[in-house]
Amino acid sequence: MKKVFSYLTALLLLTVFASFYGCKKDKDMATLTTTAATSITINSASSGGNITDDGGAEVTARGICWGTATGPTTAGSKTSDGTGVGSFTSSLTGLTPNTKYYVRAYATNSEGTAYGNEVEFTTNPIIGATVTTTAPTTLTSTTANPGGNITADGGAPVTERGIVWALTANPTTSDNKVAAAAAGTGTFTVNLSSLQPGTLYHIRAYAINTSGTAYGNDLTFTTPAAKPTVTTAAVTVFTQTTATAGGNVTATGGADVTERGVYYGTQANPATTGTKVAAAAGGAGAFTVNLTGLTPGTLYHVVAFATNSAGTEFGADQTFTTSPITMATVTSTAPTLILTSTTSVTAGGNVTANGGGTVSERGVCWGTSANPVATGSHVSSGTGTGTFTVTLTPLQEGTLYYVRAYAINEAGTSYGTEYQILTMMSDSDDNIYRTVRIGNQIWMAENLKVTQFNNGTAIVEEQSASNWIALTSAAYCWYSNDETNNKPLYGALYNWYAASAANLCPAGWRVASDEDWTTLTTTLGGEALAGGKLKEAGTTHWLAPNTGADNSSGFTALPGGYRYRLDGSFADAGKLSYWWTSTEYTYDNTKGYYREMFNDQAAVARDGAFKTAGKYVRCIKQ
Repeated sequence: MKKVFSYLTALLLLTVFASFYGCKKDKDMATLTTTAATSITINSASSGGNITDDGGAEVTARGICWGTATGPTTAGSKTSDGTGVGSFTSSLTGLTPNTKYYVRAYATNSEGTAYGNEVEFTTNPIIGATVTTTAPTTLTSTTANPGGNITADGGAPVTERGIVWALTANPTTSDNKVAAAAAGTGTFTVNLSSLQPGTLYHIRAYAINTSGTAYGNDLTFTTPAAKPTVTTAAVTVFTQTTATAGGNVTATGGADVTERGVYYGTQANPATTGTKVAAAAGGAGAFTVNLTGLTPGTLYHVVAFATNSAGTEFGADQTFTTSPITMATVTSTAPTLILTSTTSVTAGGNVTANGGGTVSERGVCWGTSANPVATGSHVSSGTGTGTFTVTLTPLQEGTLYYVRAYAINEAGTSYGTEYQILTMMSDSDDNIYRTVRIGNQIWMAENLKVTQFNNGTAIVEEQSASNWIALTSAAYCWYSNDETNNKPLYGALYNWYAASAANLCPAGWRVASDEDWTTLTTTLGGEALAGGKLKEAGTTHWLAPNTGADNSSGFTALPGGYRYRLDGSFADAGKLSYWWTSTEYTYDNTKGYYREMFNDQAAVARDGAFKTAGKYVRCIKQ
């Protein structure tokens, strides 16, 4: 009996266990639907979804995914809109106008990602703007101020708006046009100039968006008649007491020009107050008159005039000085660097002749383009003849400047020979570097020796060999850990993690890339020859034979050796040197590209080295 009871008890427990585990619900992916797209514009829309069942597992991510092909997934464009079940709304942005998109809601739980039904929509197309033309409110013989009103942008920003005009109906932007000061919608006004008096013009407002150019209605206006238009000719033929002056009547203003000629005198703008000399005949076109009884070495003003029934008009004031005064003779002194300053250089000149007049000002002018003038950046240094020296400041670091001396007398401004000079540069440690222009590139002419990034963050100095080879972040050291002797000579050795940092070099400069170095060696005749032109000449620092070295580029490459990536040792100073590029090695992402030069070769070598190696850096101006 006890055996039967034990058998029944075991059978009952087995039945209860099977019932408990057999009825336990399996987990599944979530169930959801996708909401139809609304609020559709040219580049955005709204959608969403509703998660009605989480499948027995928490929904940890949900949102909308979309694309231009059916069946979008979370691997493409998507939103992230929280967790859990229920409805949610998503915003789709950055869409392309007039494009069909497919959208599905998604929900992710521990069983995977489930998608709702697919819906589709098409973004709105861009159309031309709506524009009307406004008649001018102010009209002269040569100017008008029409405008327009952009009442709708067509679904894309109006990037330009303005007025077109011509002598025929319905002008376009291929004719004359004036763009408004600002783009966008709304009203605007522009100023038309250089119109012809008594002329009928057609105008239309226009607006440009990505769909093209839209035009407003064609309007017309007629300019009133005006005085003649006359220009004063420069006086180029003169002696001590005579000159040939004149002008050009370029437009009659709609009436006969009955008289034309010049007024001249020693005061500015001598119209009507100076001495009048009329030409032999009226009419349009160029004319000349002879001025006599002038005073030698005197500045004269002359203006042309032309008269018609509307009145008399004058040209601009032109000046000339009678002989014998000529411009002064000045030579330039070559500028020199101030080794303690990156923003100043010295320069000077010598005024050897005053041209028969008075040198009222002399000095040096400079600029970043050829042929600087005394009305630009300049420093004056007294008057008269003789030598002078000045300091040019403030200049920009690492910048090529054009410099020349000047001298001013009554005849004008004369200039000496133009020189070029490259200012030095500095880093965030206030180290000062020479710079050099090679081709179209501006390089540091010394190796970098900075110990902090240009945002002030310190770079780790690692002297320990075992620590150096294990580094995976930016670090530097000095060759043989001898800062006193090797910092001023060779600069710092950096691992690639430092060399590839965007802020290692001073602002406006960058670590030279593989492409920058290729451009450099190509400019110098190719890798086989470039090393000789880059290396410092002689054997003061390079070991013999220092093959091909003439430093004709001014780059002054020195043999600073390297730090070995396997054991952190220093090697080969005097024999060779390496320079990192900022470019990762194409074939192995544990390496970076470098350049190498040797004492027994004229070539520059290019290869990849492990990023833990210690190499030098040259910065190039951006």
